[in-house]
Amino acid sequence: MRDRSIAVLDIGSNKICCFIAEVGEGSNRPRVIGIGHRESRGLNLGTVVDMEETENAIRTAVDAAEKMAGGDPIEDVMVNISSGEPKSTQLNVEVKVAGHEISDNDIERVLDAGRHHLNDQEKYIIHSRPASFTIDGVGGVKDPKGMFGEVLGVEMHVTSANISPLRNLQTCINRCHLNLVGVVFSPYASGLSTLVSDELELGSICIDLGGGVTSIAAFQYNEFIYGDMIPFGGSHVTRDIAQGLSTPLQSAERLKTLFGNCLSGVSTARNHIDVTQVGDNDAETVTTIPRRMLTSIIEPRVEEIFEIVRDKIKAAGLENTAGRRLIITGGGSQLGGIEELAKKVFKCNVRLGRPLNVDGLADTTAGAGFATGAGLLIYASLKPEELHFTEQKKTSLGIIASMSNWFKENF
Repeated sequence: MRDRSIAVLDIGSNKICCFIAEVGEGSNRPRVIGIGHRESRGLNLGTVVDMEETENAIRTAVDAAEKMAGGDPIEDVMVNISSGEPKSTQLNVEVKVAGHEISDNDIERVLDAGRHHLNDQEKYIIHSRPASFTIDGVGGVKDPKGMFGEVLGVEMHVTSANISPLRNLQTCINRCHLNLVGVVFSPYASGLSTLVSDELELGSICIDLGGGVTSIAAFQYNEFIYGDMIPFGGSHVTRDIAQGLSTPLQSAERLKTLFGNCLSGVSTARNHIDVTQVGDNDAETVTTIPRRMLTSIIEPRVEEIFEIVRDKIKAAGLENTAGRRLIITGGGSQLGGIEELAKKVFKCNVRLGRPLNVDGLADTTAGAGFATGAGLLIYASLKPEELHFTEQKKTSLGIIASMSNWFKENF
């Protein structure tokens, strides 16, 4: 039995990553054989603002991944999306079945009715998945086939976005001689790679602290039930440091990475740090400051991001269900003290997440900053024959069972 290859592109605010993996015929667990990444260029908050720069960045990342994987060129890629003002909504549709035994035709009929409601040419449907079915108003039915009732309904979770940003991204990908075969909402991908099976079933929320945006994905009953994002992330923390300490952005990023902490009052072995400052005529000077000064800049910004996320979770009605357990991932989650600060703001169970469900990741690419790329591989390996880039993406019941079984088999 031959392994099949899959390739994905993680288009982030700070970096663009290409992952190439193999998936065995007897297993849906991907094994990474090639990775390439480079600094994002031509992008602003995940939206293409310079097509030539974005194309060059994608091409460089893909070339590096292909060389690592053995040199064979890839043709098809799946990509994440965080631009186009993604919107997550719930859709309920019902059809009459006249009391007879519910068949596959009835299930397809109610799903078609749901797709009819999605026929909005101004929006691209990223995900349109049946979360559960209802029979005569009684919810929680996973498979209604063979049951009896008067009215069959479906509860669908729909994620949509403006189509123009996606078309621009597709154009950049096509210019690299690649075919775009699927699109995944960024926080959904991050959650797939960092959550364990019990968290997917019982309910939890994945918060991905990226460079330009922070994204939110809620899961329950092995389903993606809510997604959102806010335009604040680790880059805003870096900019605050640069402005507050009058230091270049590159130096601010280094300070954040080496000495950054989200909690004031934490004792450290090094109480003072050196800060590079730019003086007259671009002459660099170094000054020494208390480390707590750096913390006093980082803590308010991260706390503000968490408070905005908390308000969105409350507004979605998830505070007492999926919102009881949080998994924080993304490059920004590597700040010291972030887990403790999250517990303080959200007042619930919190843990840090990293890619768990993908084999072959090197130590340098197995961290939280690569969670989205790993999640894209998992999504592609679950049901690749259904992942086609069309004007309206159709879904079937098969992917629900596929996802649930995959986590049971691998954990």
